[in-house]
Amino acid sequence: MTHQRTDRNWRFWIDVGGTFTDCLAISPSGQQCAAKVLSSGKTKGLVGHDSDVDRIVDPRRCDDHAEFWNGYQLHLFDEQGSRIGQSRVRQFDARQGTLWLTRPLATVPDVGCRYELVSPEPSPLLAVRQVLGARLEQPLPALDLRLGTTRGTNALLTRTGAHTALVTTAGFGDVLEIGYQNRPQLFALDIVKPPALYCCVVEVPERIAHDGQVLVPLDLDRLRDQLQVLQDLQIESVAVCLLHGFAWPQHEQMIGQVLREMGIMEVSLSHQVAPLMKLVPRGDTTVADAYLTPVLRGYREELRPRAGDGQRTLRLMTSAGGLVEASHFRGCESILSGPAGGVVGFSKVASAAGFATAIGFDMGGTSTDVSRFDGDFDLEFETEKGGVRVMSPMLAIETVAAGGGSICRFDGVKLTVGPESSGADPGPACYGRGGPLSVTDVNLALGRVLEDHFPFPLDLPAVHHRLQQAVLQIHQATGQRLSWQQVATGFRDIANANIVRAIRSISVAKGYDPRNDCLVPFGGAAGQHACAVAEQLGIRQILCHPHAGLLSAWGIGHATIHRHEVQGIYQCYNEVRHELQQRFEQLEQSAAEELTRQGIPREHISCARSMELRYMGTEATLHIRLPRNHQGIDTSRDTHDVHIDGDIDIVNLFEHEHEQRFGYLDRHRRIEVVAIRVEAMDSQQQLLPQSRRLPVSDPTVAEMVEMIIEGNARSVPFFARGDLVAGNVLAGPAIICESASTTVIDSGWQGLVLSDGQLLLEQLGVKASPPATTLTAVDPIMLEIFSNSFGEIAQQMGIALRATAQSVNVKERLDFSCAVFTARGELVVNAPHIPVHLGAMGQTIQSLIAERSPLHRGDVFVTNDPYAGGSHLPDVTVITPVFGDDDSLLFFTASRAHHAEIGGIVPGSMPPFSKSLAEEGVLLHHEPLIAAGEPRFDALREQLTGSPYPSRSPDTNIADIQAQIAANRQGASGLLQLINRYGRNTVLAYMNHIQQAAEFKTRQLFASIPDGVYQRCDHLDDGTPIGVTITISGEQATFDFGGSGAVHAG
Repeated sequence: MTHQRTDRNWRFWIDVGGTFTDCLAISPSGQQCAAKVLSSGKTKGLVGHDSDVDRIVDPRRCDDHAEFWNGYQLHLFDEQGSRIGQSRVRQFDARQGTLWLTRPLATVPDVGCRYELVSPEPSPLLAVRQVLGARLEQPLPALDLRLGTTRGTNALLTRTGAHTALVTTAGFGDVLEIGYQNRPQLFALDIVKPPALYCCVVEVPERIAHDGQVLVPLDLDRLRDQLQVLQDLQIESVAVCLLHGFAWPQHEQMIGQVLREMGIMEVSLSHQVAPLMKLVPRGDTTVADAYLTPVLRGYREELRPRAGDGQRTLRLMTSAGGLVEASHFRGCESILSGPAGGVVGFSKVASAAGFATAIGFDMGGTSTDVSRFDGDFDLEFETEKGGVRVMSPMLAIETVAAGGGSICRFDGVKLTVGPESSGADPGPACYGRGGPLSVTDVNLALGRVLEDHFPFPLDLPAVHHRLQQAVLQIHQATGQRLSWQQVATGFRDIANANIVRAIRSISVAKGYDPRNDCLVPFGGAAGQHACAVAEQLGIRQILCHPHAGLLSAWGIGHATIHRHEVQGIYQCYNEVRHELQQRFEQLEQSAAEELTRQGIPREHISCARSMELRYMGTEATLHIRLPRNHQGIDTSRDTHDVHIDGDIDIVNLFEHEHEQRFGYLDRHRRIEVVAIRVEAMDSQQQLLPQSRRLPVSDPTVAEMVEMIIEGNARSVPFFARGDLVAGNVLAGPAIICESASTTVIDSGWQGLVLSDGQLLLEQLGVKASPPATTLTAVDPIMLEIFSNSFGEIAQQMGIALRATAQSVNVKERLDFSCAVFTARGELVVNAPHIPVHLGAMGQTIQSLIAERSPLHRGDVFVTNDPYAGGSHLPDVTVITPVFGDDDSLLFFTASRAHHAEIGGIVPGSMPPFSKSLAEEGVLLHHEPLIAAGEPRFDALREQLTGSPYPSRSPDTNIADIQAQIAANRQGASGLLQLINRYGRNTVLAYMNHIQQAAEFKTRQLFASIPDGVYQRCDHLDDGTPIGVTITISGEQATFDFGGSGAVHAG
């Protein structure tokens, strides 16, 4: 394939992933070629015949460039993957594939032993050299290099960034350490906090008020004395984040100047990195930027010297999906640099094929990244990565542990896939290094990966050994005799279900129906799973690009150079709407000036505007894009006025998005402009040819291969992607291989090669759902699928609750819990929320059933009664019964949230000396919020305001209760979708199976504890004892709270 454009430099588009580095190259004449290497810089091979202590002969090396491997390290491994020899390549003879060694090995290597050639350069340069055939000692020619890298991500996750200090306002030195006091792993008993990115803090006496008034001036002489400690500690990089610095940056600017005068040149100022409100995420982002930027600068220097004097440009991919000059690449925008290229790539190929909306899933060696495109990239502006809050534009990418290296195991009850990964070293079992059973192994065993079409030799016997081990473990634990084919298929089904849940989180959870989208699989493994994933989502069209295995690199090559600018507003829309046009123009000017400094002519720069809006008092913002062809704003419309013709109706755009995302509108609440944003970009883009259907023809079958389908071996056609031509029609089942990926067309699907070489897969018919009665027996495979599915539903409930709640307790402290219950009120699954809520919520629902039956479709109840399963009055529970088509009660969804105010004798509703419930606050006992679809919020308001000690914030109570209703509705929708897919009997059966599995694991835990009596006693502040005696006997435990004090009078 050739590109029309010619250039005097080679162009390289490279994506450095966790396992593989993908490279696409275009020569000065426009010829395109590709390379795929391990990101470790290691190249694997097998010892062949005629090898000896002074040489390794590998016929597979005969296709490599002459003398290419001269100077590379060689490591030799035994069958268990242990290193048994090491030397260096003195001379490589490509004619026989002979690697002559500088130092003889200790023994003659056995035929079939595995070896690795280790590059002294980073993997991108190894890929470049492979394409060019350039030996290590040869300088590289002039290059235009575009790169997406995980270097910043890895440094963040492994805490290997620069030696960093934080400078902040006096009295706030611990604010980032304290954060929001939320625990990401609430059920972990051994709590391990993520290590801080900074090693020391300097608290500077200074203070600027929120309105800009200088309360404490900055003393520069004292400042210099304070900062001297940074030089003593050999600090490499400094983050400066002051209170209100985002709006009034003069003190930050002065500190930055002093640091540079002292010789500390790596300085990140919060008003430049994240000029927005919220001290904690702004501080985290600034520290991350300071921590990672020196690492990226060092990586840039690793690439530059070896690239030769003729190198012209090095551009790097940002987390927002654009390119920047290497010298402008900052740490805070590097975190999704690798995955971003894939999003750009799949969106462009989907658009070229005529699809307005598409979902991409990039399945690599370590994980699977999923994202959605609907004409524009879906961006997030505040997220958490590696335990650090980052307030910087990032593509909305959901990552799930279902990559080719995700470990497959049996946990004693069910099969699991991930989250641990075998990585690139030792890798899956088939890599021959003694690695664990992984998803790649499963696909190899099932015939969905072909040994002869992988970048390096694979070890199939090792895979069969691992599968047989799993078969034996399952039989010993459960008595079930499954075949290795069933076990392998089960692991694959679980991996598919994990991917489907991730896709639902970026589509259904945000109000989009994935059935309307096209699925674009890419990465080395995605094509092996695409049809099954699409079927579960109801997607009927799949688009596979000729470079699907390298699409992230392809996307990097087709990305635009860009610049983001943001300005915090934090005002009611009505109050600021007339100023927005001028503020947008100021941001556009700043962004355009930055691009011109990167060499983009001003006439080639275009800008896109967007706004972050929300209802006043809520947390979640909606990113509203202004149409690019008309960037003016309709300033004539008040938030409560009818539409008046103008430029852009901001209110209408917001309300449409809010109703789609959250399912309701609140026109009584004002709209707040949180921030305005501008993205400036190079408008010179290479237009892709539109994909077209051509007259159909039959392809030539290269050979027939064996694939396991529904547990049985079948012979299916194999096609080489390079042999297919436009118009070819391929009926499933079939396998198509290219240099960097494999695509499997399942039964019931048909492929058509389009005019530009893309392969369009279309489902020929909808598969009938299995009869509901056939899937009710417990199965270790389906048990894991349903466990994860129920858990995902509960987590999505929590996301909806946090996004729509108004109180700080819910939206920041995350003091809430969501769960799913059977029709009897028994807990099925809960999200990892507040543990103390979960044990009693089942009793709350059982109390409701006993008192309020019969329940009706459309009922919703609210309660906080401690005598009916409640904890204390501020913990308000909303309960939603869910019914089937025949009006039978199927299950309950429930959410419990701590309301900061519910009345009582003291604000906050937690009086230490109350002697009755009335003194604690308003008591709600199974009150109907909605009765058979009829709202009763007026009655609720009367209770909140008419009690002896009424709530001081009834509006917030009702707003949070409405958010709880929305969360329950989200959960009910997810459960009903499960029923539509698997059938009612199956879903209800697996609710019981999960409870039985939980009981089994609990009994296993008790059995692992020595029999005996265990006692503990503690005391309240006044000496009242709280005691417990736990008696362990085999698989049972008895908890006795005898010996505790009597009821306390308060």
